[in-house]
Amino acid sequence: MAPATQPYQSVTQGRWRAVLPRLLKVGAAVWREMADGQLSLHAMSLVYTTLLSLVPLLAVSFSVLKAFDVHNQIRPLLLTLLAPLGAQGVEIADQVIGFVENMKVGVLGAVGLSLLFYTVVSLIQKIESAFNYAWRVEHPRPLTQRFSQYLSVLLVGPILVFSAVALTGALLSSTLANSLLSMQPLGMLVGLLGKLVPYVLVIAAFTFIYVLIPNAKVRFGSALLGATVAGLIWQTGGWAFGSFIASSTRYTAIYASFAIVILFMIWLYLSWLILLLGASIAFYYQHPEFQSGSREPRHLSACAKERLALWSMVLIGRAHAQGAAAWTTQRLAQQVCMPASNIEQLLDALERGGLLV
Repeated sequence: MAPATQPYQSVTQGRWRAVLPRLLKVGAAVWREMADGQLSLHAMSLVYTTLLSLVPLLAVSFSVLKAFDVHNQIRPLLLTLLAPLGAQGVEIADQVIGFVENMKVGVLGAVGLSLLFYTVVSLIQKIESAFNYAWRVEHPRPLTQRFSQYLSVLLVGPILVFSAVALTGALLSSTLANSLLSMQPLGMLVGLLGKLVPYVLVIAAFTFIYVLIPNAKVRFGSALLGATVAGLIWQTGGWAFGSFIASSTRYTAIYASFAIVILFMIWLYLSWLILLLGASIAFYYQHPEFQSGSREPRHLSACAKERLALWSMVLIGRAHAQGAAAWTTQRLAQQVCMPASNIEQLLDALERGGLLV
């Protein structure tokens, strides 16, 4: 058996030797990104926008979910998201739900309803801007495309999220699950799966966000890697944050009743920062050409720009003549091993010169 297992072991070790350096380079690039401080600034701005848009967003979701009679799932989901805050999380969830129930969308009128949707859309637009920064995307989606995708997020997103949560809860509390729990060792396996379900749901939600939100084509494998790391950090960070709050009482003595708002803002900041961290991991894993460089475009000589322009036009013209798929900025950047920022500047110059459309 020894000769038969050696090739398998050598192939496995070879794969790990190829993947491990790539992951280490991704980690180093993400560390430089965090040290730069821009992701932290984007997370802070998202905290401010979230505080302004949270109640309108839940009001819109509440109105949509009420039509499907699943609006009662909002509070359990809020309690899950605010679980690291402990008892303060329950108080914040009850206050937010109270605000949402008091906001009657039907009596707001045309102006009030427009302002409500504008507040919610501004939050999604701010989120897209932060993710576009992580993915080196300088241009947002066209207005018509943004309208259709934002509308789908507002109307379809809440239904999918709350349906998944309700289905998972129903399966875990079903008679079949209870009968399996009484059978060993299946009971231990079912209990372990029940503990893994929150991690799986968070990773699935993060993967969906990383694929949908940026104005770039994100590969599923890259999104899944970033979502896995961010989901594990988010779940572990929530447990650590909850333990810190439970063991510390100084913040209450210093801030009194205002401590709830301070803790809520801190947890919002950490959540957004972790989410943007996962987006950065997905980007560097998908685009290794950026791992050793800065965000600024490379300085190219006139000869290098001319060669790059001619080669790009050859690729674009050949694809058009053959009826193949149109080139994108990201694909061109990967093909010529050049940062997308250089390619965008080059394509803009070619469009202004009338050489490309």
